[in-house]
Amino acid sequence: MSDGARLWGGRFDAGPAEAFDRLNASLPVDRRLWRHDIQGSRAHARMLAAQGIISAEDGEAIASGLDRVAAELERGAFEFAPADEDIHTAVERRLTELVGDPGRRLHTARSRNDQVITDTLLYLREAADAQRARLAGLVGALLDQAEANLDTIIPGYTHLQRAQPVRLAHHLLAYVRMLERDRVRIEAVRAASDQSPLGSGALAGVGFPIDREMTAAELGFEGPSVNSMEAVGGRDQLAGYLHFATQLGVHLSRLGAEFVWWASEEVGFVEVDEAFSSGSSMLPQKKNPDAAELARAKAARLAADYAGLVGVMSGLPLAYNKDLQEDKAFLFDAVDTVDLLVPAMTGMVATARFRPEACRAACEGGFLAAIDLADHLVREGWPFRRAHEAVGSLVRACEATGVGLAEAGPDELAAAGLPDLELPPLDAQASVEAKDVFGGTARARVELALMAARAQLREW
Repeated sequence: MSDGARLWGGRFDAGPAEAFDRLNASLPVDRRLWRHDIQGSRAHARMLAAQGIISAEDGEAIASGLDRVAAELERGAFEFAPADEDIHTAVERRLTELVGDPGRRLHTARSRNDQVITDTLLYLREAADAQRARLAGLVGALLDQAEANLDTIIPGYTHLQRAQPVRLAHHLLAYVRMLERDRVRIEAVRAASDQSPLGSGALAGVGFPIDREMTAAELGFEGPSVNSMEAVGGRDQLAGYLHFATQLGVHLSRLGAEFVWWASEEVGFVEVDEAFSSGSSMLPQKKNPDAAELARAKAARLAADYAGLVGVMSGLPLAYNKDLQEDKAFLFDAVDTVDLLVPAMTGMVATARFRPEACRAACEGGFLAAIDLADHLVREGWPFRRAHEAVGSLVRACEATGVGLAEAGPDELAAAGLPDLELPPLDAQASVEAKDVFGGTARARVELALMAARAQLREW
């Protein structure tokens, strides 16, 4: 196979136009699949030889040649040719240069259609396993901070308005729950990628007595795919991964937004370590929580990757269409983005220094215990709606005189129609301890939640 030869060139009198050649080539994107391509080709060649479809001598020559191709790629000595449309073409072309006709026999009973998706699923499975492990590291960092801050109390917000006191540990455990669902999603991606498309051919299977179970087992799949058309024409596994990455991006974007808010001088709940901060090119006093800000932004990029692949897939007839060549651009970008994002967020969380006194001070002197007072009135026999209205009136009276709810005196109580009310404890500690229900903020409940999360993490 010469530099100008193409895998499909026999049908054509002339080569492609330069503009189409540039459009058609995917080598700049898919060259990262070289290890997976060689892995798949080794398994395919061994199967062909075992089935007597090629000779044992040809099988040995192919195996030896693939070892040499892999060595060249590993050390950066592989020379790509102008006709190399993709990494699959490049590997076969170089193999043929090295071993001659045995290299030309490698593609027997195989199409580039089933070859490409097999390589891609091998890559996806590897990436999913690695990212699942990295997620466990992030969960561990959140749990460490939660345990260290079990008695740190911060304002919980709705509508970005202070709402009720919560334990910081409880707040961080909310992100642990989100990441646990992300783990379920990536495990589903891994499970969906456990059928080998190799042997599906272009779309209808192949006309040789191949052993698909053999290649599936050698490549680590649970078994072969059951429908050749779906195997080469579907990309559900990639879409599943991009959905996982998008949802993970949303979760980490929200966590990043919290850290940006908490680290501001107006709030001051946390200090982001210098290792995950940046300065200003103009303002010498600045220490910006840039890791958190970048995490906040990456969700949009991951969502765009997901939307891009879904857009490509939408409306495609079975089986393979050239549109599917675009799938790896979205997949690789998302994998790279998650690979950057998770370690940075893990480090930022692990090294963050929370300020318990600032957190608690933000809970005092205001109206965060309003519902606790309303609950007290209900326990005294008031209907909830009447209690709600009375406490709302008391808040308004306190605002008018500039005092917090716990400091309400006779004038404020009288203005709210509560002259004879004896206020119960309305501090942050009493408020969080009052929520002694499953999933609540009482210390004992949060301790149990931490223990459960630790036990679950050990099962990752």
